[in-house]
Amino acid sequence: MLRRIFRRPRAIGASRLGGAGALVALLPLLATPALAAQSAQDDPYGNWTGRLVTDRGSCPDQTDSVLQIQSDRLVFSPGTGALTLRGRPDADHKRFHAQLKLTDASRRPLPMVFEGHPDGNTIAGVFGTPTCRAHIVMTRTASHPWSNLIGR
Repeated sequence: MLRRIFRRPRAIGASRLGGAGALVALLPLLATPALAAQSAQDDPYGNWTGRLVTDRGSCPDQTDSVLQIQSDRLVFSPGTGALTLRGRPDADHKRFHAQLKLTDASRRPLPMVFEGHPDGNTIAGVFGTPTCRAHIVMTRTASHPWSNLIGR
C-alpha cells in the first residue's frame, strides 16, 4: 500500500503558529527606523527624480527626469530617458553640471545642458537646449536597502 508523502499545501508565510509566525519573521523589518532625510549637499549620492517645467520652447516635460549622482560621475536623463547628459560632481557638492553635445541634421551644434545645485533636501536645476529651457526640482528616490547589490 502506498503511503501519502506530501503534506497539505499551506499559504505562503504560514507556519504551525498560523499567521503569527509570519508576523514574527517580519518584525525586524517593520521595527527598522526610517532613514532620516539628509540634505542634498551633505549626501548627494543616489538617484533623484523630478518633472521638468517648461519655461520656454518645447521640452520633454511629460515624464519624470532622473539624476544619478555617484562619487566620480553624474548622469542626467531628461524626460524621455532617450538621451543622457554626463558630468562630474564638484568636490564640495555645491554644483552639479552635466552636458551632451550633439549635431543636428544641418551639422550645427546641438548642446544640452543640466545645471543643478542643492536646495535643502532637494536638488534644483535648469535644463536647456537651443529649443528648450526648463526648471526642475528633484527629490531623492526611495530605494530598497539591498538595491546597491543589484546589478553587481
